[in-house]
Amino acid sequence: MIADPVRRIVIVGGGTAGWMAAAAISRIMGALPGLEIELIESEAIGTVGVGEATIPQICLFNAMLGIDEDEFVRETHATYKLGIEFVDWTRIGHRYVHPFGFYGLDMMGIEFHHHWLKGQRLGDTSRLDDYAIAAVAAATNRFLRPRPDQPKSPLSKLGYAFQFDAGRYARYLRARAERQGVTRTEGRIVSVEQDGASGFVTGVTLDGGARVEGDFFIDCSGFRSLLLGQTLGVDFVDWTDWLPCDRAVAIPCTLGGDRQPITRSTARPAGWQWRIPLQHRIGNGHVYSSRHMSDDEAVALLLANLDGEPLAEPNMLRFTGGHRARAWEKNVVALGLSGGFLEPLESTAIHLVQSGIARLMTLFPTRAFGDAERERYNRETVREYVDIRDFLVLHYKATTRDDTDFWTYCRTLEPPEGLAEKIAMFRSSGRVFREHNELFTETSWLAVLVGQGIEAGGYHPAADLLPDAETLRRLTHIRRIVAETAEAMPTQEQFLRDHGSAIAAEAVM
Repeated sequence: MIADPVRRIVIVGGGTAGWMAAAAISRIMGALPGLEIELIESEAIGTVGVGEATIPQICLFNAMLGIDEDEFVRETHATYKLGIEFVDWTRIGHRYVHPFGFYGLDMMGIEFHHHWLKGQRLGDTSRLDDYAIAAVAAATNRFLRPRPDQPKSPLSKLGYAFQFDAGRYARYLRARAERQGVTRTEGRIVSVEQDGASGFVTGVTLDGGARVEGDFFIDCSGFRSLLLGQTLGVDFVDWTDWLPCDRAVAIPCTLGGDRQPITRSTARPAGWQWRIPLQHRIGNGHVYSSRHMSDDEAVALLLANLDGEPLAEPNMLRFTGGHRARAWEKNVVALGLSGGFLEPLESTAIHLVQSGIARLMTLFPTRAFGDAERERYNRETVREYVDIRDFLVLHYKATTRDDTDFWTYCRTLEPPEGLAEKIAMFRSSGRVFREHNELFTETSWLAVLVGQGIEAGGYHPAADLLPDAETLRRLTHIRRIVAETAEAMPTQEQFLRDHGSAIAAEAVM
């Protein structure tokens, strides 16, 4: 029997982060004798709710919760996502895809891209995108789930994620969490109580006078960081120098334009614009630097580049890129925006909540709240933020654009040490390394390094084990197989209909 187990978990804040935590913890820990989980949220306090795009790890989270994927897609009005398309980032008029999954086929004991790099030196002009089934299928609005039973098919390595309505996802998870025993309390927190000796949070008081006590608190209060930041005073580590965008405006619009299963990021004069097509509408937003563009200019630019009619007033957001120095302090763990924020360029916001929950389940405390568990949690959390930060900075740093002050600033900034090393290694020999167990794989780093115009200085010597003519023949063959496989896939709309996950026509509004 666990000595002095946690009896009451209080989650402060709802939204996507709060209900993800509630659904996961009640699913994994809910059967523990005497454990109570309570979530406090106020209808009067809005949630950011604009993070609608995800990365493939969301499939693991949903599976852990026992979610039926077709039901989930239908209830959240989701579409599928095979990657992210970057438009005008390297230079105006240029585009490339960061695909989910893999490129080509590893040969001669080395990664495929070394053979592609060799082919480039032999005069082959094919794009790296041509070897990724995700990129080729997305371009023609096609989708099919992976086929691990066909190991020789490109479909065996297809990766995918979702684009969904964040508000609907939170409500969907709330229903599951409440069925699993989570108690929801409506109310706005007006004060936080702490133990006089330890500083631990002991309870919160709501605007109606009710008091909620707990052993362990999870702060999902958004940018306010009510418990971790305001109450416990954990400092914020500011990364504005590397990630200069500090504003966003978001607005949904009616359906229009293409319906490709992909998130699109289009570079703008002082930032970038996202486009996320759902089944019932398109999510749009403009992330920008307030030092280089006014709010009015940012809104006007976004409204001028919508594919349909606006469905709401612009939602203005202010943020600072960075993270709390410690995500777990005393008996409080922060998840989501209360612990940090990295702009949604690579759709990592929901994943950071998911990984924080997984880390917490691994290191779940007793009421002794040991230092070892807390220190490991904080160390791994910071490392994850740093890894993602470096990947995001690569998009800004590796550009040839000099048409605005913003892009000149980004192009000439001094990159973080880890990123500088990765760029130097690729420029030296075409090698791409994944450090420890970082989120983004070699495929992801390769996609952006090549897509942003970083030139490889060479390729692995083992690529020359294949004669030149055989290298070119195999490249042609792989491109053909990828193209034929994609062409045989159903369209996304047909897949949704065939699997009962298409929403009713009257829900498109």
